[in-house]
Amino acid sequence: MTTTALFSAPIAAWAQDEDAEATVETPAETTEAEAAAPTPPRPTSNPANWDRWDAQITPAGYDPATSNPWGLAPRFLPRRVEANPGLTPGDLHVDAVARYLYHIEAGGTAMRYGVAIARGNLYEPGVYTVGRKAKWPIWTPTAAMIKRDPHLYKQHENGMSGGPRNPLGSRAFYLYEGNRDTLLRIHGSPSPGSIGGRASSGCVRMVMAHINDLYPQVYKGATAHLHPPERITAAS
Repeated sequence: MTTTALFSAPIAAWAQDEDAEATVETPAETTEAEAAAPTPPRPTSNPANWDRWDAQITPAGYDPATSNPWGLAPRFLPRRVEANPGLTPGDLHVDAVARYLYHIEAGGTAMRYGVAIARGNLYEPGVYTVGRKAKWPIWTPTAAMIKRDPHLYKQHENGMSGGPRNPLGSRAFYLYEGNRDTLLRIHGSPSPGSIGGRASSGCVRMVMAHINDLYPQVYKGATAHLHPPERITAAS
């Protein structure tokens, strides 16, 4: 399912709301050997810092449709577009071919954003539920990430505090299958230059200012469709 099949041309500008949700994470259990070693500081995300961090990652005079200090291709800036009939308002759709995320709105429209998807075979198409939302989330690399790239992730195995340099960025949607956290995320990224490419270890990345706008529009329990990265032919 590609962009041309789902949506048409951009239309008028859009409004945004505000929301807030605290981030809480449970510390991992330790073994006896680990208990004997110095305990690393527990990662945190202090809500008192959130407004200041939001200001740091939001361009001066920010206009979602035109602000582009990141040097993105213009098509990756937020646009309101018309949606074809049959799409459910509130749903998220990730077009992995065109590198777009769509948030379906009531009245036959959708907001479109540029994204980056996972590199290689780490992208996992499927239908998921937004099981959790978080502002300035704490991040912990998965065991698979640490095993695959220990030089990048081993240093963060106990977690990384929220903040502008955190890989999950300013906002995150946690994707679930039933009650199971898949460890897949749709999240802001401190690497906006990756938008339009294949860069992550499984997640869908967005510009932090863009996901900040999207965040209050997406409710917990919304359905997220991650479409395959290969084009579907008429024959198939």
